[in-house]
Amino acid sequence: MTPEEFKQALAKQGINLTDKQMDQFQQYYQQLIAANKQVNLTRITEKRDVYLKHFYDSLTGAFAYAPLKTEKLSLVDIGAGAGFPSLPLKLAFPQLKITIVDSLNKRLNFLRDLISNLNLNNVDLVHARAEDFSKHGSQYRQQFDVATGRAVARMSVLAEYCLSTVKVGGVFLAYKAAAAEDELQDAEAAINKLGGHYQKTVTLELPTQPVAEQRNLILIDKVKDTPSQYPRRAGTPAKKPLH
Repeated sequence: MTPEEFKQALAKQGINLTDKQMDQFQQYYQQLIAANKQVNLTRITEKRDVYLKHFYDSLTGAFAYAPLKTEKLSLVDIGAGAGFPSLPLKLAFPQLKITIVDSLNKRLNFLRDLISNLNLNNVDLVHARAEDFSKHGSQYRQQFDVATGRAVARMSVLAEYCLSTVKVGGVFLAYKAAAAEDELQDAEAAINKLGGHYQKTVTLELPTQPVAEQRNLILIDKVKDTPSQYPRRAGTPAKKPLH
């Protein structure tokens, strides 16, 4: 996907990027590739692939949850790595207030430089393990309109990381590939324990060659408070997923 194809594909979804926004995505690409030589941020480095599999893929969240396009929502991105999906969402929809959580300082240093160079405001970086970020008593617990995670963990584990950050009435938006249905079934009990309720899955295809890649965007409504014992201590959710 070339930058022009990226712009055209988004226009078909009602997302019309300005020249300034396109320049910001170009800067993002250049800085990602430069930093990736020192810090392992991504295996995807070809420009066409970055625009498709990182930038466009990140923005599919707004196809599934339209309020991201227009509302002044607070969004937390758990384990964002090189900033996906939250920073592409911020570039396309500047009204969003973003908080990025990651456990590795090297990645946060890259993001700090990127955010500065792109002149972004309302983007906060937090150095923390996902389990510690929103534990009982944390200032971040149940504070966000939207929580998201992409390529972080299985759905049952990701739900424990994310649902404790979302306020009642908010949404947990999970980015998943082809195995989403199986993961969702495994996570059903965990989602209910954590105060969530499955809303829907939006399935689409990335126009990859030679075979299109399936993507699933799973929306979980936050319908009640997350019990105070969740998330459990660091390492436990991944070792002993909730059932």
